[in-house]
Amino acid sequence: MKLAEALAERAAAQTRLAELQGRLESGVLVQEGDQPAEDPPALLAEADQVMERLEWLVRAINATNAATPFDGDRTITDAIAARDMAARRQRFLSAVAAAAVPSNRFGRAEIKFVPVVDVRGLRAQADAAARAFRELDTRLQALNWTTDLVES
Repeated sequence: MKLAEALAERAAAQTRLAELQGRLESGVLVQEGDQPAEDPPALLAEADQVMERLEWLVRAINATNAATPFDGDRTITDAIAARDMAARRQRFLSAVAAAAVPSNRFGRAEIKFVPVVDVRGLRAQADAAARAFRELDTRLQALNWTTDLVES
């Protein structure tokens, strides 16, 4: 199995687990004398199976990410951390830049606010972080389709 396949299966398992949780939450209380629309013990058993598979997938994905080289002395785990920080940096800088843009004044009597940071520079840094994210993400996606999953 390729790493990308395991990642896709992990996403599907997470979605399935959320779906099962929703179905259980809506059916665990019924009016006295009524029967639930679905069998809660069966749903719980299915959820247990999904969680077991999900745990196996997470372990295998983590082992693969930690063992697979990415750019010389870095691993996929390192690249994921760098990609995630690029996304966080982009969101952070964009939010600060947006907060520094003064709102329109409606009259001369209103207080005038001026930015104390370089909005254009912050936006340029945010754009650079977004570009770094996209480049890392693209390279990670490509590597995921060529990397065999470490199955223990």
